[in-house]
Amino acid sequence: MLICGVELSGSDAVVCLLSMDMGQFTLPETRVRKITLKKNHTREDLLQFQASFTEFLAEQGVKKVAIKERMPKGKFAGGAISFKMEAAIQLIPAADVEVVLLSPATIKSTLASSPMPVPFSETGLKVFQETAFVAAYVGHLAK
Repeated sequence: MLICGVELSGSDAVVCLLSMDMGQFTLPETRVRKITLKKNHTREDLLQFQASFTEFLAEQGVKKVAIKERMPKGKFAGGAISFKMEAAIQLIPAADVEVVLLSPATIKSTLASSPMPVPFSETGLKVFQETAFVAAYVGHLAK
């Protein structure tokens, strides 16, 4: 199953694709590393962001999206824009795409019980994609 891990950062949804098959994972090639919400954040901009994200998922054949959840308050609280993007992704109308939110606690406990099989540095991904990669890996393990 092909999973798209997502980290919301500023006006960007950083993405990483991960495919798991019989315990082996692969990182499918894609030129898209992030999808950006335009700066005005109007209704039309949000609809365009959602359409771009939906198109990306359809082109790649993604069946599941795992988003690292934004905290509503505290030291690592997410900004208002990231919550808009999170909602836009969750409300994607595609019936064949499952969207899950992964809290930092869930990610931490899952990695403790099922550590990453390969160091991130050996994946060939960009440094800014690490959190999205971890979300995709944990999203695969989360049922």
